[in-house]
Amino acid sequence: MTGRREGRQAAGGQPAQRLKCYVFQGLAVEAGPLAPGLHIVATPIGNLRDMTVRALETLAAADLIACEDTRVTRKLTERYGITTPLTPYHEHNAAQARPRLLERIARGAAVALTSDAGTPLVSDPGFKLAREARAAGLMVTAVPGPSAVLAALAVCGLPTDRFLFEGFLPAKQTQRRRRIEEIKLIPATLVLFESGPRLAATLADLAAALGPREAALCRELTKLHEEVRRGELAALAAEYAQRGEPRGEIVIVVAPPSPEASEAGDLDRLLRQALARMSVKEAVGEIAAVTGQPRREVYRRALALAQERDHDC
Repeated sequence: MTGRREGRQAAGGQPAQRLKCYVFQGLAVEAGPLAPGLHIVATPIGNLRDMTVRALETLAAADLIACEDTRVTRKLTERYGITTPLTPYHEHNAAQARPRLLERIARGAAVALTSDAGTPLVSDPGFKLAREARAAGLMVTAVPGPSAVLAALAVCGLPTDRFLFEGFLPAKQTQRRRRIEEIKLIPATLVLFESGPRLAATLADLAAALGPREAALCRELTKLHEEVRRGELAALAAEYAQRGEPRGEIVIVVAPPSPEASEAGDLDRLLRQALARMSVKEAVGEIAAVTGQPRREVYRRALALAQERDHDC
């Protein structure tokens, strides 16, 4: 890819509007001028050819690219002949770097924000920069593109009409199991990120809490060794316990609970709320009337929940 920059310094030392012209594999790209503001640019999750034309134009025309790891982003910019300066913006320096970036945007600069892979603001500190830019009245715009969440949903073969992106579960087992209990009855497909070293333990905890749900493990999406494995959670947990630690980026997708499980979860939630303010008998009468479920079944669950509450106390 070859590039040509045209422009001049504007009055007052501000960047001039400019046009950068590129030709890549026969495709002519004209980058610029770019409006001042924060431009949130999605980058490939593995395959560098997944860059959109608009993303290339934005990165080329920006005054600065703020990125998680300059070494990672430099591979991308060098691949496409982009010479825009890079500056790190990640969880360890965000508090110091954010005011400087906001000040530069306020002075009229166009700053592009990227993550190491995929869409910024997903599991990274970028949302704080976007939030403060908005609060300061600065322009924030998205340049959409690759996303590991959506790519995994597209290929896993599980319901996509409603999903919860949970990100990474807690690393410690006790906290992880507690969080799984909190989300297990949400009536949506679950999308999780996980690392290779913790994968087997996470799958085992998911299988123990969620039961025989269908799931998919998506690894190295868009890359040469892309792998998507489907099966029940228990089978996947056993497989990866034997296979050992896998390499690469991993997305776990888990089917939603059955309607019966969701109804049971709703019943428990309503009973807990009622038991907090009335007797078991009164709670059973109220919830049976509200839900239309058999009084005997409501009474059985109310007794179990009351005993559980008393034991915890």
